This record gives sequence, C-alpha cells and structure tokens, in this order.
Amino acid sequence: MSSVESSSQFRVSVNNLGGIDSTVVELGSGVNVLSGRNATNRTSFLRSIMGALGSDRVSLKADSEEGSVELALDGETYTRTLERRNDVVVRSGEPYLDDSTVADLFAFLLESNEARQAVARGDDLRELIMRPIDTEQIRTEIERVRSDRKRIDNEIERIKSLKSKLPTLESRRGDLREQIAEVEAELETKRNALDESENKNSDDSDQSQKREQKLSELQSAQSQLENTRFQIETETESIETLQAEIESLHEELESLPDTIDIDPAAIDAELDQLREKQSSLNANTTQLQSIIQFNEEMLNGTNAEIAAALREDESQSVTDQLLADTDSVICWTCGSEVETTQIESTIDSLRNLRKQKLSERSKIKSKISDLKTKRQDAQKKSQRKSSVSRQIDRAEREIEERKERLQSLKDRRTELATQAETLEDEIETLAAAEENETLDQHKAVTKLELQLDRLTDNLTALEREIEETETEIDGLSQLEDDREDATERLAELRTKIESIERQSVDAFNTHMESVLDILGYENIERIWIERTEKTVREGRRKVDRSVFTLHIVRQNENGAAYEDTIDHLSESEREVTGLVFALAGYLVHDVHETVPIMILDSLEAIDSNRIAQLIEYFEAYADTIVVALLPEDAEALDSGYNYVEAI
Repeated sequence: MSSVESSSQFRVSVNNLGGIDSTVVELGSGVNVLSGRNATNRTSFLRSIMGALGSDRVSLKADSEEGSVELALDGETYTRTLERRNDVVVRSGEPYLDDSTVADLFAFLLESNEARQAVARGDDLRELIMRPIDTEQIRTEIERVRSDRKRIDNEIERIKSLKSKLPTLESRRGDLREQIAEVEAELETKRNALDESENKNSDDSDQSQKREQKLSELQSAQSQLENTRFQIETETESIETLQAEIESLHEELESLPDTIDIDPAAIDAELDQLREKQSSLNANTTQLQSIIQFNEEMLNGTNAEIAAALREDESQSVTDQLLADTDSVICWTCGSEVETTQIESTIDSLRNLRKQKLSERSKIKSKISDLKTKRQDAQKKSQRKSSVSRQIDRAEREIEERKERLQSLKDRRTELATQAETLEDEIETLAAAEENETLDQHKAVTKLELQLDRLTDNLTALEREIEETETEIDGLSQLEDDREDATERLAELRTKIESIERQSVDAFNTHMESVLDILGYENIERIWIERTEKTVREGRRKVDRSVFTLHIVRQNENGAAYEDTIDHLSESEREVTGLVFALAGYLVHDVHETVPIMILDSLEAIDSNRIAQLIEYFEAYADTIVVALLPEDAEALDSGYNYVEAI
C-alpha cells in the first residue's frame, strides 16, 4: 500500500468480511483511489466501509462465524459486527448512521446499487426519488385537516339551524313578557280588592282564624296540584318523545340485514392464508434479488468471496477464467464453458420472474385490503344492529318507568284535587255569607300567583336559551373563517406532495444535465425524468398516482436529436445512465451533508479521462471519496490523491 499525505487520516480495520481475512487500511479526506485489478477484495473493502457507516449490504466471509469492521473517523470509532447464529447472520455494533436509506441509494454507488440497477431495468423511479422524503407525514396531516373541516361543517350546520330557530324563540319571549305583564296587572288588581275585603270583614274570632288556616292549607294544596300537573305534562311529553325515538330506531333496525352475509371466521382464515402467501412472496422476491445480484457479481467478476472459494490452482484461477476477455465463461455452478449471453438471458428470466412475483404480491396486498374492508363493514353493521336493539330496549324500559311515574302523578293529582275540594268546602262552611267574596278573591290571587311563577320560570329558561343561541351564532363567522382556513390548508397539503415531486424531478433533471455535461457524450444529448399521473386501484378505490419515467434524448450522425428509451441503449450506456441518475440523487438530496464518505465502484463503462473529470467535480461536494479503479483508469487521476494499491 502506498499513500500520499492527507490533511485528515482515518483508519479502516476489517476482519472476515466479504473476501477479506484481515486488513487495516489508512485513508484520508479528499479522494482515495483503490487501484487494482478485479477480484482483489476492493469491493469487499468498500462494502466493509459501507457497513461501518450503517449499511446492511456487507457480508460475512463464507468460512467464518464472525466478522467485523471498525472505522476510526474524526476522533470517533464506529463499529459493525456480523455473527452467524443458526445459519442466520446477526448484525450489531454502533455504525455512523442510524438509517442508511439515503446513503444506500445515492452515496454507496457500487455496481449493485439499487438506483443504478433500477435505471438499467427501466423501472418507475418515483419510489427511489421520493424514498428519502417523508411524504407520509403530509398525508397524515391531510387526514387530520379533512377531519377538522368535517367537524367544523357539522358545527356550522348546527349553528345555522339554531339561527333559523332564533326568531321563533324571540317571538315566544315577547309573548311570555306580554302574558307576565297582563298577569301582574291582574294580580295587582286582585290583591288590592282582597286587601279592601279583608279590612272590611276583619275580626279576631276563632272562626276567622280557622278560616285563615284553611285558606293557607288550600293555597299549599293548590300549589302542589299545579306542580303535579306540570310534572304530568313533562312525563307525557317525554313518553311521546321516546315513542317517536323507538319508531325511528325500529325503522333503522328494519333497514339493517337480519343476518351478516359473510363468515368472519372464514374471512380471518382467508386473510391468514393470504398473509402467509404474502410472506412467502416477500421471501421469494428477496431470494430472487439475492440470486440475481450474486449472478451479476459472478458474471462481472466482482464477487471475490465466492471466486476465492472456487479457486482451483495457483496458476489459473476460476476468477481469471471468469474475467477473461471472451464471449464465454466457465459456469460457476457446473464448471462447463457456456456463452455469456446464455447466462445473461437466464438472469433476465430471473428478473422477469421477480417482477411477476412482485405483481402477484401487489394483487394479494390489494385483496387483503378488500377483505379487511369487507370484514370491517360487516362488523360495523352487526355492531350497529346490536346498538340499535339495545337503544330500543333502554327506551322501552324508560317508557315503562315513566308510565309508572305518570300514573303515580295522576293518582297524586286526584288526591290533591280532592284535598283542595274538601278544603274549599270547609272554608265555605266556616266563612260567613258576607265573607264569600273574600274567599273567592283569595282563590283568584293564589291562582294568579302560581300562574305568574310558571310564566317567570319559563321566561328565565327561554332567555337563557336565547342568550346561549346568540353566543353560538356570534361564533359562526369565526367557524366559517376556520373552515376557509382548513380548506386552504387542505388544498395546500394536497398540492404540497405534487409540488415536492415536481421540485424533485426538476432538481434531478438539472443535476443529471450537469453530470452529463461533465461526461460529454456526443450521442447522448439529454437524460430527463417526466412526471405523469396514472390511475391505479388501491383496495376498492381508484386513485391517481404519480409515475416518474426516464427519457433519453440521443443524437444521430447528422446531429438531429431524437428520443429513445433505456431498452434501446447498449449495456455500457445503461450503466452510464444509471450512474448519472444515482450521482444526481447524491446532489439533489445533499447526501454529502449527512454521509461523510462517498463510495464509487464499477466505473469501467466510462473512459479514464471522464472518470477523472467526474471525480474532480464531486470532490467539491464530498468530504471523502473512496473509488475503486483499474490501474489504467487510475493513472488519469490527480497524482496528489491518496492511492491504495493493496487491501
């Protein structure tokens, strides 16, 4: 290993990872060039650095039970340990990143990088571009604002209903005030007449005292009788209200199905089966991806770990045979010589199979969603039916209780009426003929006083209701303002995701143009992403979803531009296009601000001079770049870089 003095050194220690037994490498800030031929553990070393930074895309050495990497950087030490337990590799340690999602996509740019591969396959790029952006939080906010607006709408409707009732309430208040004024005037007249009559006929005889006592008892009995009549009216109205409620509940109950047309147990069983299939498909797609990646690495000669395990002798290794510049290779499974195109065809078939599995998994996911919705609907109907039945039972019980109270009140009314009648007879007997007029006046005053009390209580309650209604009506304008704010916020949130998508696409297009300018390919004039809307099924609903499609603008021999697709590009052009997209993602998402090291590998599709220009451009962004290059490509780079020639 040879190195040039760097402004800031850091150490990477690796044990039993990839194809590496043990190594310690000193790197520095700026550009670090791993110069060497293929199958020299450079990719394993790069993956080890990725592991220390937080990526899970580092593998344990095939013949080891435990491996580790330690990264000493800026006075801190970051570690990652891989341990084999029951044929499962368990990862532990304290890496640099808690979440390596963005780094795996746009900072760790190996040949198997997901962003590079997605472009080469012609996949929809939306999910990759938007993955680092938290749009789920915006969707949650949309649901919250929509719920708030619905609540405000309900409140506005309720207050508008109150507003329409206000004139009726005010009219009733005016009527009550007039009635009270009339009763007060009549009562005043009756009281004056009674005072005159009592003064005229006053005496101290026992007969008069008995009469006064009976009059007091009569007044009390009449007051109780009036209260009882009021309670009877209240109970009667309550019973009528409950009967109307029961009738409405019965109508709702009749509209609900007698039996649920689904079997919840059967749906649960089907859901269990679908989830099991989904889990199996998840495992299958993961395994297929691993198989595809493994075969791609073997075909390209980048899987040093397996190549080392297959080494046959000192003079001619399987790795050398795999990397020979011929149209055929030695099959790593059977050892026979096969055409490279045949293996590539098999890999394409595996990719198609994985796409089929992903499509099948998507359909199962949709079916699971439909079944869940169906089960929830059935449960809601069943629960509502039970709830309505319980409400009917409660209302019927309450009616029976109120009827019993009503009968008791009627009995009490009869009793009080009899008592009052008896008292009146006794008073008439006690009163002298000349006092009959005074007795009648007492009765009239008592009746008017009771009537005045009732009217006053009703007016007090009505004025309280009017005051509360006016207070709520006063808040209507604020509610309408709140609703307008919610509507504007909802529109803002709904367009925010679209705006973020458009901004992201614009940023990618801008940076891809910059990277492409650096590379200076004459036959590729432009690479750009188009955002379109596509209607897709989501459960039972059809929703609009964004689709990001990559376009390539090429130039023919006459200099005329024409649009092409990724499928028509050569293999090297697809690799370049994938790299351009991934490098643009590094710039769009400002990955250099959170990930201290940029990793580059498998740049053979680009000539050495363009590689040098590319490294020089990204050196301005990344604190540290670690790039693996063939010796002839490394020669074109700045001699002041830190060169590592042995791992």
